[in-house]
Amino acid sequence: VQLAMAPRLAAHENAIYMNAKLFERIDSLHKKRIALGLPPTYLRLLERIHLDFVRAGARLEGPQRERYGQVMTGLAELCTRFSQNVLAEEAAYTLVLHGEADLEGLPTFVRSAAANAARQRGFAEGQYVITLSPSLAEPFLTFSARRDLRETIWQARVARGAKAGPHDNRPFVAQIMALRQEQAALHGYASYTDYELADRMAGTPAAVSALLQQAWQPAKSFAEQD
Repeated sequence: VQLAMAPRLAAHENAIYMNAKLFERIDSLHKKRIALGLPPTYLRLLERIHLDFVRAGARLEGPQRERYGQVMTGLAELCTRFSQNVLAEEAAYTLVLHGEADLEGLPTFVRSAAANAARQRGFAEGQYVITLSPSLAEPFLTFSARRDLRETIWQARVARGAKAGPHDNRPFVAQIMALRQEQAALHGYASYTDYELADRMAGTPAAVSALLQQAWQPAKSFAEQD
């Protein structure tokens, strides 16, 4: 249902943001917003809605407007496929725990969840499995005393959708990146990162990079301690 509806919903949303008469009305209010004497919350709402329309391509015209709609519909479909592939990989994967040695360090609630996951997948009573679902994998990574099993789960989680098979997301990544770059270019930005940060606190890719570099050494130090 999501795969079928995502492109249609994207097209519907795009039709609203690209409605010339609607944007003309919003734009006219935005131009005289100071003179309107609006309360601060109303003024902020008007500015935010106007910006949302602009960032959704309301000022584009002709072929650019039509192409923008195609890009957004394509992104909706691709991103939906991407997320569904990740969920499918999470649901399909199981790590069977054999006996107390494999359960070492796990508190009762994790053991109960692992037993329940085993029952749901048709395993015999008394067996335990770990899936890649965050609600099960993350507690296992936190509490398990088995370094080898933790590594197995970690490797499986970071590889979701990144290997050959029916849920391979790698081709979708390239397509999503290409469409996002085109989206940014239609708005006049050098990259999708510039477009995405235009209304964020950081403002520029350089500011994001500087913040990450500041955090890198302290984060690395704590990781080494762990």
